[in-house]
Amino acid sequence: MKTSRKSKLAQSAALLGTIALLATGCGGADNAADAEPASVDNPVTLTVTTFGTMGLEALYEKYEKENPGVSIEATNIDTGGNALVDWKTKQASGAGLPDLQAVEEGWLGQVMAVSDSFTDLRDYGIEDLKSQWVDWKVEQATDAEGRIIGYGTDIGPEGLCYNTKLLEQADMPAERTEFAELIGGDDASWEAYFAAGKKYEEKTGKAWFDQSGFVWNAMVNQLDEGYYKSDGSLNIQGNAELSERWKQLAGATEAGLSSGQTQWDWGKGQAFLDGSFATMPCPGWMLGVVKGQVEGAGGDASSGWDFADVFPGGPANWGGTFLTIPATSKNPAEAAKLATWLTDAQSQAAAFETAGTFPSNLEAQGSEQVTGSNELTKFFNDAPIGQLLANRAEGVKAQFKGADDSVIQEQVFGPATIALDGGKDGQAAWDEAMSTLTNLDIK
Repeated sequence: MKTSRKSKLAQSAALLGTIALLATGCGGADNAADAEPASVDNPVTLTVTTFGTMGLEALYEKYEKENPGVSIEATNIDTGGNALVDWKTKQASGAGLPDLQAVEEGWLGQVMAVSDSFTDLRDYGIEDLKSQWVDWKVEQATDAEGRIIGYGTDIGPEGLCYNTKLLEQADMPAERTEFAELIGGDDASWEAYFAAGKKYEEKTGKAWFDQSGFVWNAMVNQLDEGYYKSDGSLNIQGNAELSERWKQLAGATEAGLSSGQTQWDWGKGQAFLDGSFATMPCPGWMLGVVKGQVEGAGGDASSGWDFADVFPGGPANWGGTFLTIPATSKNPAEAAKLATWLTDAQSQAAAFETAGTFPSNLEAQGSEQVTGSNELTKFFNDAPIGQLLANRAEGVKAQFKGADDSVIQEQVFGPATIALDGGKDGQAAWDEAMSTLTNLDIK
């Protein structure tokens, strides 16, 4: 159920009042900066570490203007993988962590293993705000003891990016609804997606998707249980669903459907313009990446990229982030105020408009900034991006992420999918992945 903007403002006002009381009564009460709210006479500097394209940077200056005495020192790390390394290094040393730490969904297994090293946000009134997010977002940020350690920012419901010009040249359906039907519409499947790709490759001699790693990630993420079972046990060897999907992907690469692009590079964006591939899996946040890549390579909205309300195999979520407060923060109450503001409906709608990060905040999902026209929708052939992502979010379930989920994705199956794209036999690539899994001693 969506809550009215008026109700949200009342909730936020109540929460900020709660935080002000808590600043003198618990949590950071021993810290001088938390003894009273920040002001011109009691200045506070908040450190924030984010990564990738979260769309928050433009909001910091506004918050500083609205909160005299608060200064924000922001660090943005280029990728989630590098941000994970940064967090783990500082977490291990016990020094250098910021007041607000962005945490990616894929790290949650590692984060929850040390959840007591994060501030329990129930101490700062987060339970009064739980209804503002999709329910599974809050569930993801709740540890076994019921502690809530993260304010939800975006989620990553997936659709398909595709190039209308390339489809038209191949005499295949390019209109958004017709393209979705090509993949199976409401019954979209990987079989139908790869079958369409084989037809495209036969007609053009070109690849269907950019590279196998992103496809594999999507195939795993949409399962009820991925690399781990919900009880925390490893779920790879002997997993018939994973094995079958791997065979499907291997068959697609053997048929020439993968362009074998380098992840996060795409030839500095040129592959989006030169016809190297026609489709790719796109969670909401990827849309901003695609736009940036195309424009960085000298292209624009005329390049032909569009976004379709369809995804093979059904609903899938890739990524999404939380704002956490490490227990080492000297300013937890002020950090909680900032995180509350950054994740409210207005701020999250603004972040979407900037970066295409689809909000986990329900009110933001229905806002004009998300559902209306903006630079992102104009780039993607006037696709109603916000509404399409809301449709793609329906039916998404929170998949349990084990302690080494991101390690498995990057170090076990990352090289294996690159090997597939390089022409290695599917069984041989799988066997090498299992050998790596054993050598890493992941349990």
